[in-house]
Amino acid sequence: MTQKLLVITSLTTALLAVAAYGYTRLAARYGSANAPPMANPADQAGAILVSKGAKRMQLLRDGAVLKEYRISLGGNPDGHKQKEGDNRTPEGRYVIDWRNEKSAYHLSLHISYPNADDLEKASAAGVAPGGNVMIHGLPNGWSFLGRLHRQWNWTQGCIAVTDEEMREIWSLVPNGTPIAIEG
Repeated sequence: MTQKLLVITSLTTALLAVAAYGYTRLAARYGSANAPPMANPADQAGAILVSKGAKRMQLLRDGAVLKEYRISLGGNPDGHKQKEGDNRTPEGRYVIDWRNEKSAYHLSLHISYPNADDLEKASAAGVAPGGNVMIHGLPNGWSFLGRLHRQWNWTQGCIAVTDEEMREIWSLVPNGTPIAIEG
């Protein structure tokens, strides 16, 4: 059994070393690239609608769908976010209130969770509401996963898209854009 454990440990160490080397090279090549410029205001979205059940996010302009994306959510996607660490994506009405070009994920747009109602419910339950919920691309250096990431809900409560999609979303969604997240 000891020899088998040694072989498994050696293989795991080798795989981690290869992954770390690959990550370093990919991050240098594809890491937090400069953010794209904002689109012309006439071409920007006026609202965002997320349907968690359909795993879909739509950018809307004057009520019409401007763009649509398939998404990944928090690892425990059913229901509204209750507390920090529950891996749920919140449900409700929020706003995109700031952006991070130097995110650990390929670009990110912050969703204004928790709002006053979320804070009140968390306080009544005696828990921390969590926060830092974002729309983002893949972890830096992992762009090669592309659409494959959609096969499972892997975030800690965020909304994830491909890096290419995130660049487009970044340019089309200004700060202040309302976002409705439905179950």
